[in-house]
Amino acid sequence: MSNDEIFAAAYREHYWAVSRYVARRLDGRTSEVEEVVAEVFTVAWRRRADLPGSPLPWLYGVARNCLANAVRGYGRRRRLVDRLGNDETAHGRQIVASPDAETPGGWVHEALARLSEADQEVLRLTAWEELGIDEVAVALGCGTRAASMRLHRARRRLRAEIDRMGPLRPTAPSADATPSKEHGHG
Repeated sequence: MSNDEIFAAAYREHYWAVSRYVARRLDGRTSEVEEVVAEVFTVAWRRRADLPGSPLPWLYGVARNCLANAVRGYGRRRRLVDRLGNDETAHGRQIVASPDAETPGGWVHEALARLSEADQEVLRLTAWEELGIDEVAVALGCGTRAASMRLHRARRRLRAEIDRMGPLRPTAPSADATPSKEHGHG
């Protein structure tokens, strides 16, 4: 197969996986997803001779770099809009969350958000993208042992954050919180 055919096959097979990867990381900025995915495959096209036999982890690595560029660009645009005074509050588009707006498992995302970007990424690659440690290493551009250590440490830090948030999480009522007939007034 030629490099062009290899690229075309990788595009057909992995376009939606890369799109989901990017969309999850842009968290609500859907207008940028297509732009970033297009950039990922533009880079892949330029480097099609470098595509490995299993290209998805490599594409995730390219996507990480493209996302970093997009996030920096978003930050620059946001700062410019803030300086111009053209933010949502100036146009009366304030959103107030209701008390019951909490999404199920939101506390996990909150704990994850408290971690460094590097910890978040290694955890997302294993949980969201379902990559094995060898593939995580390719996506992160490091060795397998380094990827394994990063994952171990990130999991440990996530557990610590979850434990720290412990009392805030909703819990099921305990058995001794409800009165039973045998302890009642008879």
